[in-house]
Amino acid sequence: MEDEPNSIACPLCAAQRAVPWHTDPWREYLRCAHCRLIFVPPAFHLSLAAEKHEYDLHQNSPDDPGYRKFLGRLLDPVDARLAPESSGLDFGSGPGPTLSVMFEEAGHRMDIYDPFYATDPSPLARRYDFVTASEVVEHFRNPQEELNRVWKLVTPGGLLGMMTKLALGWDAFSRWHYKHDRTHVSFFSRETFRWLAAEWNAELEFVGNDVVLMRRHA
Repeated sequence: MEDEPNSIACPLCAAQRAVPWHTDPWREYLRCAHCRLIFVPPAFHLSLAAEKHEYDLHQNSPDDPGYRKFLGRLLDPVDARLAPESSGLDFGSGPGPTLSVMFEEAGHRMDIYDPFYATDPSPLARRYDFVTASEVVEHFRNPQEELNRVWKLVTPGGLLGMMTKLALGWDAFSRWHYKHDRTHVSFFSRETFRWLAAEWNAELEFVGNDVVLMRRHA
């Protein structure tokens, strides 16, 4: 478990305080002693082609009621906190955009962006009443850069809604199925999101076990 600090800087807070956390047959994991992010060192990242191949295997669709139910865990608390006809962006919409369709059905105006499947950068030049990132942040190789980019898209008073499995202690992590997906390279705990909220001066709210809401101050 924790050992001497590693020379690899944390990709979220940049602190030189990463310590060995876990090793499995495929890769190593480090944990930042400052922001508590658990991350996979770059040497173990998949190539972008191999990463996209994994995403191409996903069979997500608005016609799948099970997938809709899953996404409802993020949609419902976000929608409950929005004004009617709000403008939104689904960041990391994937090969079968569905969350954006569900928000449109709820009366909101939606754009989508995905670095592999919806690559038109024009949505990234706008700001939105809300931004969603469902099962996205765990894929971020450079979470500091990528999260800051997402946060800048949220208008004052707006909302960022994220869904990701939250990392627990070492024993739970060592048995955690979530880390077996090799496209998952950043693992956030409640402590990590509290650190991030303090950095952003954002209002933080946890909903259930895997939904995180950040409100930008007006």
